[in-house]
Amino acid sequence: MATVAIVYFSGSGHTHLMATAIAAGASNIAGTTATLLRITSDQITNGRWQDAAILETLAQSDAIVFGSPTYMGGVAAQFKAFIDAASEAWFSQAWKDKIAGGFTHSSSPSGDKQSTLLYLAINAAQHSMIWVGAADLPSMYFGKDDGVNRLGSFLGVMGQSAMTMGKAPASLDEGDRLTAEKYGQRIAEAAQRWRKGGGI
Repeated sequence: MATVAIVYFSGSGHTHLMATAIAAGASNIAGTTATLLRITSDQITNGRWQDAAILETLAQSDAIVFGSPTYMGGVAAQFKAFIDAASEAWFSQAWKDKIAGGFTHSSSPSGDKQSTLLYLAINAAQHSMIWVGAADLPSMYFGKDDGVNRLGSFLGVMGQSAMTMGKAPASLDEGDRLTAEKYGQRIAEAAQRWRKGGGI
């Protein structure tokens, strides 16, 4: 059984919707279980993130997918606190050779989301993980209207929704939801192949 952990922070709920879509996609692959691990502000005390249960779950997972909204060109402060605290896993190389991936969301089509994905990929590289990018060509080039990879991202998955400032429930573009779901499937398939090959 391959295990996929999706660890993420979501401020207004959009990134959470992406995380659930990734989990759904991963769970669609037979022999895979997906777990959502949401980073919250109450896990942070005196500026330091702490949650031993989350770290233990990540240590036992075959694949870890990292997610954060893009705020001011980078990951959210709450997610950065988690990354800093997870440096204890780096010292022991606890995540070495695990499959890794990433996703992000912002309210504008660009929003400098690429810098967030680069940060997530660099963090995975420092942990000696195996990064898996997105693999869906933008559907618009093939006469499709499902919106898959409508933002043209290949390093990881990007989502975009109009800013609501809390005046409306979080929503996700259907194309972004499909892209996230397909990414979850890809991560699960990679984790299973890696396990069969003895990489984990």
